[in-house]
Amino acid sequence: MCDQLRFDYLGCTGHASLKTPHIDKLAQRGVRFDNAYVQSPICGPSRMSFYTGRYVRSHGSSWNNFPLRVGEMTMGDHLRPLGMRTILCGKTHMAADYAGMERLGITTDSVIGARLAECGFEVWDRLDGLHPDGGKPPSHYNQYLNDKDYRGDNPWQDWANSAEPIDDNDNDIENDKDKELLSGWLMANADKPARVGESDSETPYITDRAMEYIDQTGDENWCLHVSYIKPHWPYIVPAPYHNMYDEADVQPVVRDSIETDNPHPILAAYQLHRFSRVFSQNGVRERVIPAYMGLIKQVDDQIGRLMAYLDDKNLTKDTLIVFTSDHGDYLGDHWLGEKEMFHQQSVKIPLIVVDPCKQADATRGRVSETLVEAIDLLPTFVEYAGGQVAQHILEGRSLLSQTRAIKTASQRQYVISEYDYSMRKARSILGQEIKDCRMIMIFDGRYKLIHVEDYRPMLFDLDTDPQEFTDLGEDAEYQNIRDILLDKIFIWSRAHHNRVTISDEYIQNAAGKEFFKGIYIGFWDEDAVKAANEQGEGGN
Repeated sequence: MCDQLRFDYLGCTGHASLKTPHIDKLAQRGVRFDNAYVQSPICGPSRMSFYTGRYVRSHGSSWNNFPLRVGEMTMGDHLRPLGMRTILCGKTHMAADYAGMERLGITTDSVIGARLAECGFEVWDRLDGLHPDGGKPPSHYNQYLNDKDYRGDNPWQDWANSAEPIDDNDNDIENDKDKELLSGWLMANADKPARVGESDSETPYITDRAMEYIDQTGDENWCLHVSYIKPHWPYIVPAPYHNMYDEADVQPVVRDSIETDNPHPILAAYQLHRFSRVFSQNGVRERVIPAYMGLIKQVDDQIGRLMAYLDDKNLTKDTLIVFTSDHGDYLGDHWLGEKEMFHQQSVKIPLIVVDPCKQADATRGRVSETLVEAIDLLPTFVEYAGGQVAQHILEGRSLLSQTRAIKTASQRQYVISEYDYSMRKARSILGQEIKDCRMIMIFDGRYKLIHVEDYRPMLFDLDTDPQEFTDLGEDAEYQNIRDILLDKIFIWSRAHHNRVTISDEYIQNAAGKEFFKGIYIGFWDEDAVKAANEQGEGGN
């Protein structure tokens, strides 16, 4: 999993100048799903949906660092009973429900507590990044950098995400005590190389650690989450990747003046955010996007290393491999920065599934247009591990029927994504109450509707308007389409999301059995009980 990688920034998905041969090779070996969507267009809730196989409204972790409640089953809970360890190497953005654990008397130094605190994973190496003040729990990566003689209390910030200071003649001054480091947080520095050596930077480090884990696994079965924290900002990359691309490689911006002419209130509010306004300034995209592309190129090279390693270990033939991202990045498209809204640049993700099974040979290299969701991966892993998908808990659908070209009863008719903007400035701009800062996207393959609590919906027709410039949310000609999609959201919301302790099979087997335990409900006399018993009707 990459962090903040757009679906269209790969060679195999059509980028004009960014070459990603190793990821492209995965697409040739497996199935590339070109209509894959996350359940929330921001790190935390999106990942919680990946890890639980459940929609955001089901697991309840609706924004970054909103804890996943104690008791919510995660990937490890589903795979561990199947004899498969679930290991983390990299980022999760998990926030533990410490209050819930304390209430139940569960400590983090217990086996159960450690798993609850880490989203069900056994932690090999957690590296979330994004700790410029060193305030987060110390990472093995910081110790690694110190051991490599990268000096400082927080080498992640000072070396991996800073550039060398520059004197008045634009010359680098290494270790000049009188010059401040150039922070990678500032987009003006995106064209400069990070101070860290390339082989010691975050992406190769995560690859190294992943291979170290596999080296010591022996014959055990495992699900290894190799979770890169790039190309997520800070937009800074070590040499030689910092100048592999330049302004000529930056694709034309996808935005139109119609989007700022009486836009939907929520879109207008997001266009006022600092991260949106900066990307609307001249020269910013030209400075930032080459670094973003360099970070992706570095990821691709590390994927190549990892795949070659699996080949050398003779593991490729037995390993299901998935390549994906937790959401995209606007990069100035639609007058927006960051992610969090529901245009394709944000909510659509790359998804490649390489199934080593012989049955999958017929689909290798296929591009599927089927609508799929991030929550489909966990059921896929359960089925691959030989388990039965707990359909009363997992809300996604296994993708193995598609990698193995097995006909199924039905395909998904729409995808759902949700977002809670209560933590953003948009809430105060709109004067919205925290409880009402909710949006739900539904996309049926052509029409995309966004329900915004207390406001009219937004609607886009991607057949006639693939760039999503024209909002049809007030167009009278599309009232019927809006009604149909809003009704589908209502149907989806009425589906059961919370009965997770009792399966459908249990209900099927237990219904009416109270009669045979001597609990007689609705009978007049002994003759009626006797008749029901003879007919095997029980309490029904």
